[in-house]
Amino acid sequence: MKALLDTEAKKLEVDFSEGKDISISLIFNGKQPNTYNVGKAISKPYRDGQFIGDTRKGGPCNFETHSITPHCNGTHTECIGHITKERISILSSLKEEMILSTLITVTPESSKENYNPPLNPEDLVITKKQLEDELKYNNFNFLDALIIRTLPNSSDKKQRDYIKSPSAFFTLEAMNYIVSLGVRHLLVDVPSVDRLFDDGILSAHNIFWETKEKEFNVNTANKTITEMIFVPNKIKDGKYLLNLQVAPFFADAAPSRPVLYKINEL
Repeated sequence: MKALLDTEAKKLEVDFSEGKDISISLIFNGKQPNTYNVGKAISKPYRDGQFIGDTRKGGPCNFETHSITPHCNGTHTECIGHITKERISILSSLKEEMILSTLITVTPESSKENYNPPLNPEDLVITKKQLEDELKYNNFNFLDALIIRTLPNSSDKKQRDYIKSPSAFFTLEAMNYIVSLGVRHLLVDVPSVDRLFDDGILSAHNIFWETKEKEFNVNTANKTITEMIFVPNKIKDGKYLLNLQVAPFFADAAPSRPVLYKINEL
């Protein structure tokens, strides 16, 4: 099915018959990505007296209890409530269902750009210069959302243990540049936009949401970060319509399913 969209800039054609899912399917009790060595996402049959929710064990139906830590067990979307004293829900932050977006690919590298706490020699980061190079010919009307794929891009991202394999993160300059572009929704294939162990400073998160001292900023409450996506190599860099689907959890983060639809400019 194709549809025409009339934006302020120009008319667009979108093919809704070929959505590209860039989430990591969560396999309960199975292989899955993990951050901070938290417990795996698990499921088990519900039991109550003689009742068991497992047809394989004589139960009348399958009826399971699931346990998950959204920030650490797979693709999730988080809001400003992740880092503020005020408890804000992703449901109150994500106001858009269809978002004009741009997908780019970068190779994290050593850099002389800045981070707080200071960069270590072994740190690989996403830099402002890389973003500028990838976006220099971009139509900025498609930057409501920015999707970043990092190289190398092997499928083991779907089950990577990020304590054993430290991930890339954003320099201060890179995140300030993203903010300057007016990006409202940032999607990345790493477990955090910050270094996993950063003394709790969360520099990149605070830059993105323009927050200080864990205080809520009403002006950035509609911005989101989606982490631990996986963008297959067959999906080309370019412009897309993003459908950012989020589980209806009243929480600062929830499992999510970003879907990309190719755009043709008319």
